[in-house]
Amino acid sequence: MHSCGSRKIIVWSLCLIFSLSHSILVWASSPPKHLCRQDQRDALWEFKSEFHLSGMAANEKTQTWRNNSDCCSWDGITCDPKTGNVLDLNLWSSSLNGPLRSSSGLFKLQYLQSLNLSSNNLAGILPDSIGNLKYLKDLRLSECNLFGQLPNSLGNLSDLTHLELDGNGFTGELPLSIGNLKQLTKLLIASSKLSGNFHHTLLNLGPDWFNRSGCGCGCGSLRMRVVAVSSGFKRFVRLVMRLEICSERFGAIWSGLERFERLLQNASNRYQPQKLRLRVVAGKPVIPLTELTAINLVSNQLEGTLPSNMSTFSKLEYFNVGSNSFSGSVPSSLFMISSLTYLNLERNHFNSLLEIGNISSPSKLQILSLGGNKLSGPIPGFISKLVELSSLDLSFWDTLRGDVDFSIFLHLKSLTSLDISTLNTRSIFSSTLHMVSPIGSLALASCNISEFPKFLRTQTSLFYLDISQNQIKGQVPEWLWSLPGLEYEIYLLDISWNAFKNPFPLLPKSITFLSASDNQFSGEILKTICQLDSLETLVLSNNNFSGFIPRCFEKFNTTLTVLHLQNNSLSGEFPEESVSVGLISLDVGHNQLSGELPKSLMNCTGLEFLNVEENKFNDTFPFWLRVLPGLQFLVLRSNEFHGPIYSPEGSINFPKLRIFDISKNLFSGALPSDYFFGWSEMSSGVYTPDNKQKRFIGIGFSNYVKSVVLANKGLEMKLLGTSFNIYKSIDVSGNRFQGEIPKSIGLLKEMIVLNMSNNAFIGSIPPSLSNLTNLQSLDLSRNRLSGKIPPELGKLTFLAWMNFSYNNLEGPIPQGTQIQTQDSSSFLQNPGLCGAPLQKTCSGGEEATINKDEEEDQVLSWIAAAIAYVPGVFCGFVVGHILASYRHDWFKRIFHCFS
Repeated sequence: MHSCGSRKIIVWSLCLIFSLSHSILVWASSPPKHLCRQDQRDALWEFKSEFHLSGMAANEKTQTWRNNSDCCSWDGITCDPKTGNVLDLNLWSSSLNGPLRSSSGLFKLQYLQSLNLSSNNLAGILPDSIGNLKYLKDLRLSECNLFGQLPNSLGNLSDLTHLELDGNGFTGELPLSIGNLKQLTKLLIASSKLSGNFHHTLLNLGPDWFNRSGCGCGCGSLRMRVVAVSSGFKRFVRLVMRLEICSERFGAIWSGLERFERLLQNASNRYQPQKLRLRVVAGKPVIPLTELTAINLVSNQLEGTLPSNMSTFSKLEYFNVGSNSFSGSVPSSLFMISSLTYLNLERNHFNSLLEIGNISSPSKLQILSLGGNKLSGPIPGFISKLVELSSLDLSFWDTLRGDVDFSIFLHLKSLTSLDISTLNTRSIFSSTLHMVSPIGSLALASCNISEFPKFLRTQTSLFYLDISQNQIKGQVPEWLWSLPGLEYEIYLLDISWNAFKNPFPLLPKSITFLSASDNQFSGEILKTICQLDSLETLVLSNNNFSGFIPRCFEKFNTTLTVLHLQNNSLSGEFPEESVSVGLISLDVGHNQLSGELPKSLMNCTGLEFLNVEENKFNDTFPFWLRVLPGLQFLVLRSNEFHGPIYSPEGSINFPKLRIFDISKNLFSGALPSDYFFGWSEMSSGVYTPDNKQKRFIGIGFSNYVKSVVLANKGLEMKLLGTSFNIYKSIDVSGNRFQGEIPKSIGLLKEMIVLNMSNNAFIGSIPPSLSNLTNLQSLDLSRNRLSGKIPPELGKLTFLAWMNFSYNNLEGPIPQGTQIQTQDSSSFLQNPGLCGAPLQKTCSGGEEATINKDEEEDQVLSWIAAAIAYVPGVFCGFVVGHILASYRHDWFKRIFHCFS
């Protein structure tokens, strides 16, 4: 019996094993079932095909996609496990190149909840079709080279919680439809070109409140009922009033309410009420976007004022509108938001900060940046109540030469970063001042300091110190380098614009940014600088250093990005090995350097700024610089460069060049007509912000350390700071150029300064110069130009200064306004020129030539008018005759219908 049972168990086991093996074989032999739906895969494949891919970059995620595989397994794709719909598309930094089309396969993925295409090259507009992705909750398109206006269809994405469009080139205003995004928690559109007023739909009143159909400037209507009790009439007088608010700025909303209050007062005077009540009966304001926790619109061109009721954003944690053009008062309600930890209002035009009363709950604010505004008066005491502050920027606060109570900082026990540069105060830091918290970053530039701050002796965590633009004399104290931890932690030291003398300080190896310009250091540049392993920026301009450029700079072969040694007494050749391949900015102007320009500069593929003016370099034109695609400023002025600047072997296109100054050298030869082809930056009005600016100047460093001398309007001017972003100039004066002025000069329509004087140019002045509509200064003097001055130049409305003297020009001086406002010296020594402003009058024949040209234009206009007039009269008679003679009844019926 037992053996029989065992036999049955064995049989059943074998059957089970056979059945399972069969199932496994069937499953293995059947084709795999894909989770991804066919239409979703087709849409993704179509989207991929819209972009150019090199197939070389490791980050090209779509290169791993295979059309015969499950798209839910593709890199960057997440699907709904039940439906197979694509929910998440993340192709961040995937080397996508090409515009986002309105008919893109992307917009067929209608179930998308998250889309991240940031850090791709989607150069073009953001199409309206983006609004079709109605389930989107997270949209990230930062740094995609998008431009144009933001589409109104963004307001269709009602589930959106995160909108990130930073680092693009969007223009115009924020669309009204942004007010529809009531679930939005993060709005990030920093570093674009948004302009206009900061929209009330974002920070004030929503779409239910505003009705634009009635007026063209954003009107809303507030329907209110005024109940007045009139003792004179012994009855109620019920008035229904309508208030129209046309708001171009936030403040207009509230001023509109004030006007309504005055209207009520007039009504009360009229009806002599014993009691006046006001209540809203319709059009109640709707406050949208109250879920916002982060707003970042830094570095745009927004303007207007901030509303006083900012506290309605009760969940706001991060608010950054720095580097815009906001004005008016900083609303105190911002400091009433208990959740706010980050507030940046720097670099605007705010002119007052309202005093804050009692804060109901302890402030959580950790970072407060108010620097770079127009704030004035005493520093408000309420800042001492912000006890959680770790970073405080009050730079450029105008205390009106008053005293500053530095004790307010003693209450900030968590403070690690303080910037009170350019405070305009009589106060100086007391030698007994004690900072409670360990300061890591301290900026005291232009603070009327006459001695090195002794309170720094107690600081053990300092990594950033800016004491520039003061009146500190003597030596940098040795105790500074003996502070605990400083030898290993210091990142930035700026002691420029003081009166420090030798010995040059022994610097800690950890330093990254060093500016010691505009002092009184002398002697050779110490070789101990070469031991600074982390050095990226070295600025020693405007001292008395002499000797050679140290060859040991070769140790900075990859680290050094900024080297400025301008205006010293350095001599000798510039060693080839002393050029760091990482250089972005090199300035050795105003020294006594000689020899050839180091050809190792061609290895500096990131070089943007090169200034060697006022030296003794003796070399030919550096044609090899054309291999540097990002070169923006090339200044070879006042050296001994010689030979042609044109090579028949190929063009020297400089697509990014903004300033080209090779004046006062010995260059010679002729320039071909197409010489300026390819200089696209001077042909375009598009300005690309310099994202490397902080690498030039150091984080928080207030002074731009680049400078060049520019000839403008007959005078020499020093170009500093943001002027580099404005000026586009060419100066080839003071050389030995021959031949005609290239006609391609007319392509450079964004140029502001053109100086081709003191050469041997011949031929006529090219009329194509009239295309330079932004030109402000034109100097063609002291050449051998002939012919007439093109009258088209008189139409250049910005052309404030011009000089044609010492040429062979002839004929009447054109009568355009811009030309006639010039001094007569601008036309001297041209024997054939006549007419105002010269005293030499033109002969009748010459005047007749001009008059004849004008009369010919008038004759042509009259001929054109006659050609149009005669057929018109003829057709009118014909049509009138037909209507009057043959269709009289029909004509009358037409008028009867209209009447």
